[in-house]
Amino acid sequence: MLWNIASRALELGTNVILDFGFWAREEREDYRLRAKRLGASSEVHFLDVPEEELLRRLAVRNSQPSQGSFHISEESMKPWIEFFQKPTPEELERRE
Repeated sequence: MLWNIASRALELGTNVILDFGFWAREEREDYRLRAKRLGASSEVHFLDVPEEELLRRLAVRNSQPSQGSFHISEESMKPWIEFFQKPTPEELERRE
């Protein structure tokens, strides 16, 4: 549903920020291609946060639950951190 809304906004010439996880390069490339097919340009922004900081933030998040969030254990998060494919410098420099 989010892509349907985003693609319509791109078709209308509006800027769109997709705040998805984009954990894998393949996923990022897929959305770049989708944007390109609509005549839109794209770029990737990435904040390289150390694992220790991610886990610290997770602990803070878990200690302050909200109605819209759910608990994620450190044990559950670590495999996802390992799975994440950091964008290469070339990928970050590309503007399409």
